[in-house]
Amino acid sequence: MPSSQTRDPFLQALRVTPFAIDRKRLAAHQIYDDLRERIVGLDLKPGTGLSRPALTEFYRVSQTPIRDAILKLEQDGLVEIYPQSKTLVARIDVEDAKETQFLRTAIELEIARTLALARDKSLAAAARRLLSQQRDALAQGELMVFIELDRQFHASLARAAGHGGLWDLIRAKSGHLDRLRGLHLPSPGKGQEIMADHEAILAAIEEGDEAAARKAVRKHLSGTLRAIDQIVESNPAFF
Repeated sequence: MPSSQTRDPFLQALRVTPFAIDRKRLAAHQIYDDLRERIVGLDLKPGTGLSRPALTEFYRVSQTPIRDAILKLEQDGLVEIYPQSKTLVARIDVEDAKETQFLRTAIELEIARTLALARDKSLAAAARRLLSQQRDALAQGELMVFIELDRQFHASLARAAGHGGLWDLIRAKSGHLDRLRGLHLPSPGKGQEIMADHEAILAAIEEGDEAAARKAVRKHLSGTLRAIDQIVESNPAFF
């Protein structure tokens, strides 16, 4: 007879995407990264209960790294812990997303300015390659690949400007914002709009046009929040 844990719907959902712990690295960090990716990618939806026995069975570790990973997710605002009761994936916090967007816009405007003023096309070479890959992913309907390439596109620009650490800060704070963007991406024409925005950003940087680069970044990063009411109305269970 299968155990109750084996029949656990949450455990079955986790197994859709297998994961193996690298025993050479801290387990808690790996579990945190994997669970965060599942939450931000909307595989684990708001309100989903995180069963610690199921997590222990899935990751094949003790309770300690599971506890540490969940505590870090709580610090990110991505889970809610009810002591002696349950742990749930948190609903999307719109105010948190807006605050992160403010931070991200301020940083990426300066990154675009720095790269445009450098007047060195080679600085945008990595982003240009990623843009091509992103275009292919969109054409093939591979949205998860498209999203990952989108992150890499922005990270490459930050590194080119010498501010890779600031991009790491943005990523750490973007859990709620990234979920909003994930809900927005399937909207008709959104993928094409993102590609057009990325092209405009790169073109301005390569031409050394600081004003155009900043304008393109501001337009690009404001898209999701401009559609916030529509996103909430279409996905009330996430908020």
